[in-house]
Amino acid sequence: MEIKLQGKKALVGGSSAGIGLAVAIELAKCGASIVLMARNEDKLKDAINLLDISQGQLHTYIVTDFNDYDKHKAIISSFFETNTVDILVNNTNGPIAGDITTKVEADYELAFNLLFQNAVFTSNLALIAMKKKGFGRIINISSMTVKEPQDTLVLSNTMRTALVSWSKSLSNAVAADGITVNTVLTGSFDTDRLNSLMSLQADKQGVSLNDIKSQRITSIPVQRLGEPKEYGYLVSFLASEYASFLTGTSIPLDGGSAKTIF
Repeated sequence: MEIKLQGKKALVGGSSAGIGLAVAIELAKCGASIVLMARNEDKLKDAINLLDISQGQLHTYIVTDFNDYDKHKAIISSFFETNTVDILVNNTNGPIAGDITTKVEADYELAFNLLFQNAVFTSNLALIAMKKKGFGRIINISSMTVKEPQDTLVLSNTMRTALVSWSKSLSNAVAADGITVNTVLTGSFDTDRLNSLMSLQADKQGVSLNDIKSQRITSIPVQRLGEPKEYGYLVSFLASEYASFLTGTSIPLDGGSAKTIF
């Protein structure tokens, strides 16, 4: 099975590094033209040079900070005034870690805008052209914490769960238009974000980062962290014609770590 995305245009959030960049790289390898989206322009310029252009793809980028919801709305609205996309990958940086005793109302509002409102607003703009074309793929990057919440990630647990619920409703509303909406529930991947979270955990427990990483790997049935490119493989499939009957799902990508069946 060869995934072919020639002629498709993908907007990928949080794509200057980590999982977002890995997704962009794999989509480009399949022939898609990529619009990278992140806040650091220097990193975006470096990232765009990593994307395949052997199939005539044209790549560009948008500089936007997902933490500034009002400004992001203006920037993404301007983009969609003159552009359309076939594939939208909703991915942002995560909110600051912390448990329920350390977070106040303002923290929840910021996290809501970051993880929920950004995705909803951008998706609604992308859907206008997708419906006209009779084709579209919306893929939300979420977390396994919606199934198994972590006490130290209360903001992420809460807002990502809201997005998954909204995505299911959206998938039903646009299915007849040839548009699929799916969510990937992220397990432990070898990224800067995970290493940062593990460092915080190590400091809190008074142990080394290597100890925490070893514990994490031991808890994963496949006995390793995920490689970001493996994330790109799944998203590329979900973006393809092969996944046209797959919608409204939340797919764990976690090396078998989840203790739940559903």
